[in-house]
Parts: sequence; C-alpha cells; structure tokens
Amino acid sequence: QVVLIESGGGLVRAGGSLRLSCAPSRHTFKYGVTGWFRQAPGKEREFVAAIAWSGDPTYYADVVKGRFTISKETAKNTVYLQINNLQPEDTADYTCAAGWPSNASAYQQYTYWGQGTQVTVSS
Repeated sequence: QVVLIESGGGLVRAGGSLRLSCAPSRHTFKYGVTGWFRQAPGKEREFVAAIAWSGDPTYYADVVKGRFTISKETAKNTVYLQINNLQPEDTADYTCAAGWPSNASAYQQYTYWGQGTQVTVSS
C-alpha cells in the first residue's frame, strides 16, 4: 500500500537543519509533481513545497519560503526537502505525495502518498 517512503526526520535544536527524502518504495513511475505536506498535532495539514518531474518549476508555501528548498535527484527518482534554520513551529509529521495535481498545493489531488517522517524541533 505504501508507494512513497519518507526519511530524514528527527529531533533537532532550533536553528539546525534537516534534509528529508522522498523515494518510491517499489515502483519507479514518472510522476508529474511531487509535493511535501506537513501536519502538526491538532492542526490541519498544510502544503509545504512541490517540484515538477523535471525539477522546474518549484512551488513553496509563503510561510516556508527562504528556509525550505525542494530539489530532485532524477537518477534516483528521489525528492529532497532541505530545511534550514528549523524553528519549533516546523514541528510536524512531514508527508510526501506524488501524482498529477492541477494544483500542486492540493493534497487531495495527488495519487500516491507516503506514511510520513516526524520532525521535532526543540527551542
């Protein structure tokens, strides 16, 4: 059932950095868009960033722009989310999704999802 696997989460001090990875668990289909979403306990899921298959264009939520960078290593079919200057408000379960959404920020428009990787930031 799990098509995408996220990794790279952990417990980090504020100001630190993490690099999250999203890769197919078994299938290696070419997806039009890969996106990152996050959800903190008791809060709604929110869009973080997305990237097209070719690596261009990229999309970012305004709240993360400048600290988060999404990239792709095409040969490995892996999408990365580099997070710098982590803040406590970044604490959440981060999930990647892949598909062909009309709106890259719309979680429900994706086709495949991972199970998430936890990011916890201590102040």
